[in-house]
Amino acid sequence: MDSATAREQALDAAEELFYGQGIQSVGMDAIRGASGVSLKRLYQLFPAKEQLVEAYLERRDVRWRERLAAQVALTDDPEERLLAVFDWLEGWFGEDGFRGCAWINSFGELGATSERVTAQVRAHKQAFRDCLAGLVADAGLPDDLTGPLFLLAEGAMVTAGITGCLLYTQGQAAASDVTVAQARARESSASEARPARCGILGAMVSSAATRWRLSGATPSCPNQVLRYGAWKSSRSRGVPGP
Repeated sequence: MDSATAREQALDAAEELFYGQGIQSVGMDAIRGASGVSLKRLYQLFPAKEQLVEAYLERRDVRWRERLAAQVALTDDPEERLLAVFDWLEGWFGEDGFRGCAWINSFGELGATSERVTAQVRAHKQAFRDCLAGLVADAGLPDDLTGPLFLLAEGAMVTAGITGCLLYTQGQAAASDVTVAQARARESSASEARPARCGILGAMVSSAATRWRLSGATPSCPNQVLRYGAWKSSRSRGVPGP
């Protein structure tokens, strides 16, 4: 077995075991058994377990972002491309064996002790945020919408990992609340009624209560919820309603 093949087999085994069972509960001997690569060869390829974890996260990052980009590329409409991110997340959450975000999980286990793991996690999250920022700009939406959408997606990953994907639609509905709250902040000078940094979650709760009280019907699918939120954010820019 050449080194390239051995490396891929080791990474395949590491990804399955680290993601499925947790990094600290899986030893190198378990990787040896699952990969068919001898322990001696494993340590030649990855002198420390930390380096194997780093390589696993690095390879998974490339694949994860390629899959997301492929979903976004299915449409040319800028707004639909932004919504496609959340469609893809919903599909990911529903996959067999989904256990939440590999980078959040890894940071929870090793972030306090491994600079290599922390660097991989931060690079992945920054790349995802940059992706959202580019899509927000392409859609002609305010730059400061990126932060709330990033927070929404990250929170949905954690929630879906803990509770399963059934609650994801509720998380998507919050997207409209975030964007409505931001639009209202621009349209009024009512900031004196709240602290200067009232917090996104507080704004979500407030705007959600108002929206459900005023509307007798709810959007029938997640895409419609997000589209409504995006429109509310951009309404003051002269974008036609949905």
